[in-house]
Amino acid sequence: MSHLINIFLEPGKVFAELKEKPTFIVPLLLVMAATMVMTFMYFMKVDSAWFIDHTLLASGKEMSAAEMAQAKSFMPGAKMMGYFSVVSIPIGTAVIVTLVALYYLLAGKITGSTIGFKHALSLACWSSMPMLLGTIVMLVGVVMMSPQTSIESLGLTHLDPLLLQLPIDSPWKKLATSFDLLSFWNIFLVALGWKTWGKTGWAEAIAVALIPSIVIYGCFALLALI
Repeated sequence: MSHLINIFLEPGKVFAELKEKPTFIVPLLLVMAATMVMTFMYFMKVDSAWFIDHTLLASGKEMSAAEMAQAKSFMPGAKMMGYFSVVSIPIGTAVIVTLVALYYLLAGKITGSTIGFKHALSLACWSSMPMLLGTIVMLVGVVMMSPQTSIESLGLTHLDPLLLQLPIDSPWKKLATSFDLLSFWNIFLVALGWKTWGKTGWAEAIAVALIPSIVIYGCFALLALI
């Protein structure tokens, strides 16, 4: 359990210990639980009718009154979304962590670093601990929010709304609200873990850590340009 504190204070020590005995269950469950609780509480508190209107407006599609009414009839209510999140978030988190771990395995084969699947899972989970802080910030925001509040506006560690407040119809809105400034911390931890375990240079470690973010945010940017 000391890893939960030291990953923020002495991450090098944590990764040195994880090299000998990799673990991933505790950080994985913490991220799952925090995200699930935050999302569930949000959907239980948000104004359902307002949320549906906000979602349709954020889609950027121009709709007639009839099309709007039809779309609303097919959309689940906020509370239903909350119940769905209890199931979907653990599954989605597990899938994402597995994909990230598989990427580390592939990167290890390409670079010649010896990293097993359990080590890859450990790196993916422990390096995500800064993101847990962002989720806790959002959870505090959910407790204090008014019912007509968008979930993206609660991400105070994200580019939007922390530094930017783009209009809802901006093509760059999705990228700005998705870009978490804590990602830089996450990238550092991945690079540190990779360097510690593979005894590589910083250049290789940072490159391995950066590629997923470049791909993900690059896709957001490409969609905005299109």
